[in-house]
Amino acid sequence: MTTQTPRSTARVVDGDTEGIPSFEASGGDWSDIAEEAARLGEERIVVNMGPQHPSTHGVLRLMLEIDGETVTEARAGIGYLHTGIEKNMEFRTWTQGVTFCTRMDYVAPLFQEAAYCLAVEKLLGITDDVPERATVIRVLLMELNRITSHLVCLATGGNELGATTIMTVGFTAREEILKIFELITGLRMNHAFIRPGGVAQDIPPGAIDTIRESLVVVRKFFKQLEDLMMANPILHLRLKGVGYLGLSGCMALGMTGPVLRSAGLPYDVRKANPYCGYETYDFDVPTADTADSWGRLVLRVEECYQSMKIVEQTLDRLQKMGPGPVMVADKKVAWPAQMAIGADGMGNSLDHIREIMGTSMEALIHHFKLVTEGFRVPAGQVFQTVEHPRGELGVHLVSDGGTRPYRAHFRDPSFNNLQATSIMCEGAQVADVVVAVASLDPVLGGVDR
Repeated sequence: MTTQTPRSTARVVDGDTEGIPSFEASGGDWSDIAEEAARLGEERIVVNMGPQHPSTHGVLRLMLEIDGETVTEARAGIGYLHTGIEKNMEFRTWTQGVTFCTRMDYVAPLFQEAAYCLAVEKLLGITDDVPERATVIRVLLMELNRITSHLVCLATGGNELGATTIMTVGFTAREEILKIFELITGLRMNHAFIRPGGVAQDIPPGAIDTIRESLVVVRKFFKQLEDLMMANPILHLRLKGVGYLGLSGCMALGMTGPVLRSAGLPYDVRKANPYCGYETYDFDVPTADTADSWGRLVLRVEECYQSMKIVEQTLDRLQKMGPGPVMVADKKVAWPAQMAIGADGMGNSLDHIREIMGTSMEALIHHFKLVTEGFRVPAGQVFQTVEHPRGELGVHLVSDGGTRPYRAHFRDPSFNNLQATSIMCEGAQVADVVVAVASLDPVLGGVDR
C-alpha cells in the first residue's frame, strides 16, 4: 500500500515565509508515486530500470526520475541477490569459509579466496611460513583472473552498446584463460583452490608451457579488441565525457580501482600496501585524466597487459624454482594437499587411503578431525586488503579462538562504487545511464553477499 500525503512546509526566503508543497511516500513502488505526482499536476516521470533488465549487470534496480530524455534523479536499489554468505561463514570452519567467499564476486572469485586466506594466515601468525611456490601460484591465478574479469567488463559493455562482435571476441579470449583455471584448479569458477596455508595442490606437469601458449592467443584477441574499440568513432562519442566523476568525488565516495585511477590517482594496493610479494614484481599502475567512461575502458585494457607482464614473471619463477611444497608444514593447520586423484577420476588415490587407514590410526583421526572440526585460530581480529579488478577488496575477520569465524565481513569494491550512480547519471541522457553503470563494472554477487 502506498500513501502520498500532500502537506505544507514552510521556509524563509528573504525574511518572508513561502509555502512549499511536498509529498511523503511509504511502501509501494515508484510507479505509484509517479502516478500520484501526475494526478497532482507534477510534471514528473519515474521509471524502473531493472532489476531484471539485461543491461544492468544482473539484479540491479535503477529508479530514474526523468524529464524527457534527461535523468533528473537516479537511485540504485540493491539486495535482490542477497545470499547471506557472510553470516553462513560463521557456521563453517575456517577452511570451509573459502568455498563461501569465492562465490561472492563470481567474476573474480580468486581475489576473495586470496584476501580471506591472507587474513586467516595473519591471525594464525603463519604469513611468513607459506611456501614461496604457493605464493607465486596465488599471484599467477589472481592476475589471470584480473584479465578474465576485465574481459567480461569490456565484452558486456560493448554488447550493451550494440557491438556484439566486441562481446564475442572478449568472451572467446576469456575462454582461453578459463581453460587454464580448469587445468590448475579443476574448475572454471568458484575454485576454493587457495586455502589457509597455501594452495590445494601444485600446478600440473606441462601447465607452464600451456599458459605461455595461451598468452600468445590472448594477446592476439586483445589486438582485435583494440582495433574494434579504440578506433571506433561511435564508441568515442558514446563514452567520452559520459559518467564523469572527478578526483574529489572519488575520494568523497571511497571509490577505488579503475574508477579512481581514471581520475588521475595511481592508487593500487599492490604498490601501496604490497602482499604476496607484489613488491618484487615489475609492473606499472596506469592512470588517466579524463575521469569518464572512456578513460576507464582504456585503463582496463592497459591493466590486462600489465597483468600479462606479471603472469610471465610468475611463470619464470615457477620454472626456475622447480617442484616444491605448496602448503605450510604445520600439520595442525595444513589441509591435506598434494593428494593424487583416484583411477576413476574422483576422490583420493588408493595410496593415500592405505596410508591414513592402514599405517597409522593417529593419522586417520587427525585427518578426520581436521576435515570435520577444523583448526583453531587464536582470538583476535585482522583486516586485509587486496587489489581486486574493481578496486580495493577488504576482509575483516574476528576470531574468538574457535574453529570457525566469529565474524567475517567483506568490503566489496562494487558496493562502494555503486554509490556513485546518482552523481554519474543525473543530468545525463537515459541511454548514458547504461554506459555509466557499465563503466563501474559492478558485480551484484559482491554487493549483496
